[in-house]
Amino acid sequence: MQMAATTEDRSQIVAKLTALAKGFRVDIIDMLEKAGSGHPGGSLSVIDIVTALYFHEMKHDPKNPKMADRDRFVLSKGHAVPAQYAAMAGAGYFDKAELSTLRHIGGLQGHPVNTATAGIEACTGSLGQGLSIAQGMAMAAKADGKDFRVYCVIGDGEMQEGQIWEAALSCAKYKLDNLVCVLDWNKAQIDGYCEEVMPLLPIAEKWAAFNWNVIEIDGNDMEQILDAFDKARATKGKPTFILANTVKGKGVSFMENQVGWHGAAPNKDQAKQAIEELSRT
Repeated sequence: MQMAATTEDRSQIVAKLTALAKGFRVDIIDMLEKAGSGHPGGSLSVIDIVTALYFHEMKHDPKNPKMADRDRFVLSKGHAVPAQYAAMAGAGYFDKAELSTLRHIGGLQGHPVNTATAGIEACTGSLGQGLSIAQGMAMAAKADGKDFRVYCVIGDGEMQEGQIWEAALSCAKYKLDNLVCVLDWNKAQIDGYCEEVMPLLPIAEKWAAFNWNVIEIDGNDMEQILDAFDKARATKGKPTFILANTVKGKGVSFMENQVGWHGAAPNKDQAKQAIEELSRT
């Protein structure tokens, strides 16, 4: 669903995407409150990136989820799937009313499952595996002479997994310039702040040493997100790593940068306050 040619300038596109992301934040809060469980922190931090992918960057068709030349999206940090569901519902993959079925029997799964929801490309949630899956897709595109692109979003706690680094080495070896890995660097994981649990810095230098094209941005700034995807598309001969500095719980005052909101759903009163805040900003 790449945006069609339009007379709109970049600022208008950025404003539209920013407004969409704000609405999806409300959807995230609402579905998690109804579910009574889930992960608001990382869903709210990554939603700007996911919105840019579904409504600007990626070639896809909600009416034809298996379109052969579609771009692929792998949400490796699968616990943030409320962000993906919100964007997918907004794009028309399924009715928005289904969001209220999150984590209910027969409803939307709590992590991405490609056999349960049309448009989900891979089962994720067992952290560390998504980049390897995305690499396989990107290699298949090269082998088959296809021009689709592959986008993978990983988490910062997830980046402590060894398999991420094995994939990083391999993606560079095969010069997968049709692959973009985005790190949702909100700096906190379920056990605490990343630099206390298992230090990751310096991140940009490590990925550059692995021979990736590295771009560092504010991952909650839509204009910077779009610029990064443009630069990635123009890069040839190596995969792109986007280090997206984000705020965990972005948009909700009592959730921002709070480790406790990694995997705790808001109650009715908290959800009401959060939605009121999001509606004002």
